[in-house]
Amino acid sequence: MSSFSGHLSLRAEARDDGQTVLAQQSFKAPFHLSKPYWDGHVLVVQVVNPTAGILSGDRLASEITVGSGAAVLITSPSATRIFKMHDGEAESTQSFTVQPGGWLEFMPEPLVPHSGSCFRQRTKIDVAAGGELFFADLLMPGRIARGETWAWEKLCLDLTLKVGGELILRERLDQSGPGFRSLAELAGAGEGACFANLVFVSSRLDPAAEWRDALVALHGDGVWAGLSRLRGEVGAWSLKLIAADNVALRKALKRVRQILANTLPHLASDPRKL
Repeated sequence: MSSFSGHLSLRAEARDDGQTVLAQQSFKAPFHLSKPYWDGHVLVVQVVNPTAGILSGDRLASEITVGSGAAVLITSPSATRIFKMHDGEAESTQSFTVQPGGWLEFMPEPLVPHSGSCFRQRTKIDVAAGGELFFADLLMPGRIARGETWAWEKLCLDLTLKVGGELILRERLDQSGPGFRSLAELAGAGEGACFANLVFVSSRLDPAAEWRDALVALHGDGVWAGLSRLRGEVGAWSLKLIAADNVALRKALKRVRQILANTLPHLASDPRKL
């Protein structure tokens, strides 16, 4: 079976009128871009995978740079499906750079690992002093209707975050499907439990402000929420969510964005509007 070695390279810059445009773009299958558009807050860029999903041997590389004063939302119209692999694995590397005064939101649809799949994702984020970030990694447990929940072979999500040149976060999640099942059971969630790993960076996020209490209050009613302030004085935060199902996760994410939008107005954009 043939495999893909695809790349996505984007550079966003601010125009004199305040709007953001893609100054540079390059992509190769399985990456494809829908037409970007300015929605009044950010440049919305939809990254589309026109193939069925990710197969064994696929190697995907993304590199996104946001220039000073630019504001970009990177999203996707559908979930990323990782199919069964009889041997080998698939790999994705993501590199994001946000320059001073830039804003990047990375909010794709969830990863959906199918039974017997092996997938490794390495993400490196470099936010300059004065830059801002909202990053989301979302995960569904597999094809629930086919009884494939928690049945993947291996999933590794590796994340490194630097802010102002300083290493702020280094985390690695490397587990089989049954390992994630244990997390869901610990949270009191069922077979359809979904996960979100959120990281946001902004010097405007005062730790004593109401937004912090509002995010902590999300814990309950079928959602587990854990908020942590990351090291240093750079305004970096980690929020992890476990929800009973995809609907509950989407509601929680919508509420997170509403809470933070009072301080970070770029989050007033709709990541699901085509």
